[in-house]
Amino acid sequence: MSTYEKELKNVKHCSSEFILAINDTLNVLNGKWKLPIIGGLLFGKKRFKELERCIPNITARMLSKELKELELNGMVKRTVYDTIPVTVEYELTKSGKTLTMVLDTMAVWGLRHRKMSIAGEKV
Repeated sequence: MSTYEKELKNVKHCSSEFILAINDTLNVLNGKWKLPIIGGLLFGKKRFKELERCIPNITARMLSKELKELELNGMVKRTVYDTIPVTVEYELTKSGKTLTMVLDTMAVWGLRHRKMSIAGEKV
Protein backbone atom coordinates (compact mmCIF):
# COMPACT_ATOMS: atom_id res chain seq x y z
CA MET A 1 0.00 0.00 0.00
CA SER A 2 1.41 3.39 -1.01
CA THR A 3 1.78 6.32 1.38
CA TYR A 4 -1.04 8.06 -0.48
CA GLU A 5 -3.36 5.09 0.03
CA LYS A 6 -2.47 4.89 3.74
CA GLU A 7 -3.19 8.59 4.24
CA LEU A 8 -6.51 8.32 2.41
CA LYS A 9 -7.48 5.22 4.38
CA ASN A 10 -6.74 7.05 7.65
CA VAL A 11 -8.95 10.04 6.84
CA LYS A 12 -11.78 7.95 5.40
CA HIS A 13 -12.24 6.27 8.80
CA CYS A 14 -13.43 9.59 10.19
CA SER A 15 -15.73 11.74 8.09
CA SER A 16 -14.71 14.90 9.97
CA GLU A 17 -11.02 14.27 9.09
CA PHE A 18 -12.01 13.70 5.45
CA ILE A 19 -14.01 16.96 5.37
CA LEU A 20 -11.21 18.84 7.14
CA ALA A 21 -8.73 17.65 4.50
CA ILE A 22 -11.07 18.81 1.71
CA ASN A 23 -11.48 22.20 3.42
CA ASP A 24 -7.69 22.55 3.71
CA THR A 25 -7.43 21.94 -0.03
CA LEU A 26 -10.18 24.44 -0.83
CA ASN A 27 -8.55 27.09 1.35
CA VAL A 28 -5.52 26.98 -0.94
CA LEU A 29 -7.32 26.44 -4.27
CA ASN A 30 -10.56 28.33 -3.74
CA GLY A 31 -11.69 30.68 -6.47
CA LYS A 32 -12.44 30.70 -10.16
CA TRP A 33 -8.88 31.25 -11.38
CA LYS A 34 -6.44 29.30 -9.21
CA LEU A 35 -6.86 25.92 -10.88
CA PRO A 36 -6.64 27.38 -14.41
CA ILE A 37 -3.46 29.23 -13.37
CA ILE A 38 -1.95 26.03 -11.97
CA GLY A 39 -3.06 24.22 -15.13
CA GLY A 40 -1.29 26.82 -17.26
CA LEU A 41 1.90 26.37 -15.26
CA LEU A 42 1.81 22.57 -15.48
CA PHE A 43 3.44 22.94 -18.89
CA GLY A 44 6.41 24.86 -17.56
CA LYS A 45 7.59 28.31 -16.55
CA LYS A 46 5.69 31.26 -17.93
CA ARG A 47 6.00 35.01 -17.87
CA PHE A 48 2.99 37.01 -16.70
CA LYS A 49 1.74 37.92 -20.20
CA GLU A 50 2.19 34.33 -21.44
CA LEU A 51 0.08 33.10 -18.56
CA GLU A 52 -2.51 35.81 -19.12
CA ARG A 53 -2.82 34.82 -22.79
CA CYS A 54 -3.34 31.12 -22.04
CA ILE A 55 -6.21 31.72 -19.56
CA PRO A 56 -9.27 33.08 -21.40
CA ASN A 57 -11.12 36.03 -19.78
CA ILE A 58 -8.77 36.56 -16.82
CA THR A 59 -7.85 40.18 -16.15
CA ALA A 60 -4.30 41.24 -15.39
CA ARG A 61 -5.42 42.47 -11.97
CA MET A 62 -7.03 39.14 -11.07
CA LEU A 63 -4.07 37.14 -12.38
CA SER A 64 -1.71 39.23 -10.27
CA LYS A 65 -3.87 38.79 -7.15
CA GLU A 66 -4.24 35.03 -7.60
CA LEU A 67 -0.53 34.53 -8.33
CA LYS A 68 0.34 36.36 -5.09
CA GLU A 69 -2.03 34.11 -3.12
CA LEU A 70 -0.68 30.96 -4.77
CA GLU A 71 2.85 32.12 -3.99
CA LEU A 72 1.95 32.78 -0.34
CA ASN A 73 0.48 29.27 -0.12
CA GLY A 74 3.64 27.70 -1.55
CA MET A 75 2.10 26.56 -4.83
CA VAL A 76 3.87 28.96 -7.20
CA LYS A 77 7.42 30.27 -7.28
CA ARG A 78 8.10 33.75 -8.64
CA THR A 79 11.58 34.43 -10.02
CA VAL A 80 12.76 37.94 -10.88
CA TYR A 81 15.69 38.23 -13.30
CA ASP A 82 17.97 41.26 -13.28
CA THR A 83 17.49 42.22 -16.90
CA ILE A 84 16.40 45.38 -18.69
CA PRO A 85 13.45 45.41 -18.62
CA VAL A 86 13.05 43.18 -15.55
CA THR A 87 11.90 39.66 -16.42
CA VAL A 88 9.60 37.76 -14.06
CA GLU A 89 8.76 34.07 -14.45
CA TYR A 90 6.30 31.93 -12.58
CA GLU A 91 6.52 28.18 -12.09
CA LEU A 92 4.93 25.54 -9.91
CA THR A 93 6.68 24.50 -6.74
CA LYS A 94 7.10 20.86 -5.82
CA SER A 95 3.83 21.11 -3.90
CA GLY A 96 2.08 22.72 -6.87
CA LYS A 97 3.23 19.95 -9.19
CA THR A 98 1.56 17.35 -6.95
CA LEU A 99 -1.77 18.61 -8.31
CA THR A 100 -1.02 17.17 -11.76
CA MET A 101 -3.05 14.02 -11.14
CA VAL A 102 -5.96 16.04 -9.73
CA LEU A 103 -6.04 18.37 -12.74
CA ASP A 104 -5.66 15.48 -15.19
CA THR A 105 -8.64 13.75 -13.56
CA MET A 106 -10.66 16.97 -13.67
CA ALA A 107 -9.83 17.48 -17.35
CA VAL A 108 -10.93 13.94 -18.25
CA TRP A 109 -14.15 14.37 -16.29
CA GLY A 110 -14.79 17.74 -17.96
CA LEU A 111 -14.28 16.32 -21.46
CA ARG A 112 -16.64 13.41 -20.75
CA HIS A 113 -19.23 15.69 -19.18
CA ARG A 114 -19.12 18.08 -22.13
CA LYS A 115 -19.46 15.18 -24.57
CA MET A 116 -22.49 13.83 -22.69
CA SER A 117 -24.04 17.30 -22.51
CA ILE A 118 -23.61 17.85 -26.25
CA ALA A 119 -25.10 14.40 -26.95
CA GLY A 120 -28.14 15.44 -24.92
CA GLU A 121 -27.71 12.82 -22.23
CA LYS A 122 -28.95 13.62 -18.77
CA VAL A 123 -25.99 14.58 -16.64
